[in-house]
Amino acid sequence: MRAFSTWTAVLALALGLGQPATAQNQFAPAITVNERVITQYELTQRIRLLEVFGTRGDIAQAARDALIADRLKQQEIDRVGLQVPPEAINAALDEFAGRADMDLAQFNAMLAQNGVDAVTLRDFVSIGVTWREYVRARFNREVTVTDADIARAQGQIGRATSEMEVLLNEIIIAAPPEMADRAAQAADQIAQMRSFADFEAAARQVSALPSRDQGGQLDWLPIANYPPQLQSLILDLDTGEVTEPIMIPNGIALFQMRGKREALRPATAPASIDYAAYFIAGGQSDAALQMARDIANNVDTCDDLYGVARNQPADVLDRRTLPPAEIAQDIALELARLDPNEVSTNLTRDNGQTLVFLMLCQRNAAGAAETDPDALRNQIRGQRLTTLADALVEDLRAQAVIVAR
Repeated sequence: MRAFSTWTAVLALALGLGQPATAQNQFAPAITVNERVITQYELTQRIRLLEVFGTRGDIAQAARDALIADRLKQQEIDRVGLQVPPEAINAALDEFAGRADMDLAQFNAMLAQNGVDAVTLRDFVSIGVTWREYVRARFNREVTVTDADIARAQGQIGRATSEMEVLLNEIIIAAPPEMADRAAQAADQIAQMRSFADFEAAARQVSALPSRDQGGQLDWLPIANYPPQLQSLILDLDTGEVTEPIMIPNGIALFQMRGKREALRPATAPASIDYAAYFIAGGQSDAALQMARDIANNVDTCDDLYGVARNQPADVLDRRTLPPAEIAQDIALELARLDPNEVSTNLTRDNGQTLVFLMLCQRNAAGAAETDPDALRNQIRGQRLTTLADALVEDLRAQAVIVAR
């Protein structure tokens, strides 16, 4: 009788019987992909998962795109009948949780606190693992990495290249919501300046950065240190010219060109940047800044921050390795000024209530960490497989019937 009651409840849930309208709506179709349904619940869950991962930009659209791609991948996997053993999925889940220095139970508990079901994570990891196996099986014979490919890749590592450096003045105006209009008016006026003296005087008056004491003057920096979306904007400036106001979280940035030069450097632009952000309550208060100074005096590398964050909530320390284009613009601008293991305390979050202790761990050149021929061969093979896999998903998307509800 108990089993009958359980299955009756499950059937009622599947049919939407005896459930409130809001519960039924969760499982209403949000998108169909070749008649395969993506429910509103799945979409909401993926959005929450991406929020936990710290995804930037339009998260709702990113969630829709990712779920559509997952359905297309699953359709292709089902077509060939590929299955991955459960133990492989479990191992991948454990590895995924380990990246956050948690076991799987702890990671799922953290997700649950943020409204994410454990099944959502399992589905996310499962499709990734299974798709990689499918891609290897389908394309492995098509990908050949020759000795010439290896030699070419090795030749790029450590090669001295001519790289543009820029000498800038900077201003960042604090612009929380209650000051946004005034900050925008000041930024518009500064953007019209062409005099170094005028810009430097404005920096001393309105800039929120420590460089205000030097009139906003920076040292020579590689243009590659700056966010990719700003590089052409900066290089297009004539001497004395100022950028249009650049909106960043709770602030407005402006740069004035003082000079450009070519310099010989041993590496190309970074393929990724490893950085850590430790969050301190109190914003720019004296107590928070003193805590930041104490931490800076007691850590030598980003790894030391794990000890600082021990026994604190997981979200107090955010360690990431990202391509430059995927880093939040205000963080990217701070990292541009830092050398490895240097620290910035110029940023805040939560409307100024939380101080960001930002540390640059390392700028990673493409392939710089793997000069071993076998490692390079695997890296090149992986890159080419990824290119083929991405092209296949785009082909499947072009042929699919996708309907948004």
